Amino acid sequence: MTKLLDGRELAGFIKERQSRVANSLRAQNIVPKLLILRDNDSPVIEKYVLLKQRYGEDIGVVVEDKLEKDAEKLKNLVSEANSDPSVSAIIVQLPLKSSAETDAVLGLIAPEKDVDGLSKVGKFDSATATAINWLLAGYNIDLSSSKIALVGRGRLVGAPLEKMFKNSGFSVTTFEKGDSLSSLNTFDVIISATGVPGLIKNEFIKPGAVVVDAGTASEDGVLKGDLEESVRERSDLKALTPKFGGVGPMTVSVLFENVLSAAQKSAQEPK
Repeated sequence: MTKLLDGRELAGFIKERQSRVANSLRAQNIVPKLLILRDNDSPVIEKYVLLKQRYGEDIGVVVEDKLEKDAEKLKNLVSEANSDPSVSAIIVQLPLKSSAETDAVLGLIAPEKDVDGLSKVGKFDSATATAINWLLAGYNIDLSSSKIALVGRGRLVGAPLEKMFKNSGFSVTTFEKGDSLSSLNTFDVIISATGVPGLIKNEFIKPGAVVVDAGTASEDGVLKGDLEESVRERSDLKALTPKFGGVGPMTVSVLFENVLSAAQKSAQEPK
């Protein structure tokens, strides 16, 4: 029977601890605050922002959302937040409509406030890559003896996860756009994060494999992952992320773990 890698269940335990940490900080007159900046008001983006707002409310972290469609004004908001001591952490909700400005906007975030871990000189690792590590560890998936395939080398997941795994000495192969995926069925663990719906076919996955779908795309307002739907009907896999509630909830947990850490460190800095 295929085990589900349920990120919501793990996130529930993490939230309890984070709530205690946030309460402890507030008792010291430290109010953790996350600022979300975006230039996009699509239903998908709105959903992700709402999830973060609810999570923050649950654990006692202030979450402020600002929508600014002008690229230059968005950059100004980043600069203002960098120097605002009441803002513990900043994220830019991707994708930006002005995609050409993505690197410029992300590059402005102060490293100590970049809790998504997307800037090149940030203090934090990628939140999504870390979330996948936490998810696999939480369900006792042994990566040290596994042959791992990463499908996609994007800045959010593939590239930072490849670096993490290689630093840990794991056997990892990364497949990029245009590469043949015919050899995927020789891998023990497959992690896909391309945003191409249905890219990972049933025949690409061997029995007993662990499959993590970290891809996100929107088709007609519906969120879809990288897996072909028939993969979810299989009972011969070792473990599989659910269609909803796998990597996503864990990413939010990691994000707020970083927010709390940033708030704590900021309070310890000499004024």
